[in-house]
Amino acid sequence: MSLSPAMQEYLAEAYRLAYYQGEAQHVSTSALAKVLHVSDPAVTRMVQRLRDAGYLDHEPYKGVRLTDSGVKEALKNIRRHRIVERFLTDIMNFGWHEVHEAADALGGTVSDMLVERMSEMAGHPRRCPHGEPIPSRDGVMPRLIDRPLTDVNEGDSLMISRVNSHDESVLKYLDTLGLKTGASFTLAERAPFNGPLKLVINGGAHHIGHELARVLRACTAAEFALV
Repeated sequence: MSLSPAMQEYLAEAYRLAYYQGEAQHVSTSALAKVLHVSDPAVTRMVQRLRDAGYLDHEPYKGVRLTDSGVKEALKNIRRHRIVERFLTDIMNFGWHEVHEAADALGGTVSDMLVERMSEMAGHPRRCPHGEPIPSRDGVMPRLIDRPLTDVNEGDSLMISRVNSHDESVLKYLDTLGLKTGASFTLAERAPFNGPLKLVINGGAHHIGHELARVLRACTAAEFALV
């Protein structure tokens, strides 16, 4: 069965939600509706199609769970999307705030052969521009270890692992601070009562609010390498 771009997107989002839930592998249909910005009835119809095609199982009151075929297709879609993003930033010099929607638009039209050529030209990246891990060609998702910036201790020197936002204004602002994926920083000071955090980046000090800090995740250099 040939999967439509919409079906691929559902599988990919179901995988992402399950991946970051950890042990809980069932994903609620309401969570899918929220992340895909569609109605509950629309999710129900698509879930039925994907279940009938053998890509997921659906248990009432528990949600959906991808089958082995569903996982394979989800990882293929996620790899394509994230490699296209890296190709756009690394080779075509797009800003990281510009590439998420562009990769969505291109994802359904880029062949597997072209994806692998893009990966080669971009240096076989392990993460997308926003820090999310890129599945391997044989369908293995790298093990990701990081923590919210709001949980980092004063004095810790770490790297920005991921940015959990595709908001253009947020990404542009983080760019001005040097807080991009892979950037090294030290948490110099934390104000009490969820106050601002003082970060030292490239010798310069910047204060960021708790709300902005919540979209950033941090890790050690070894954890960033995804080995």
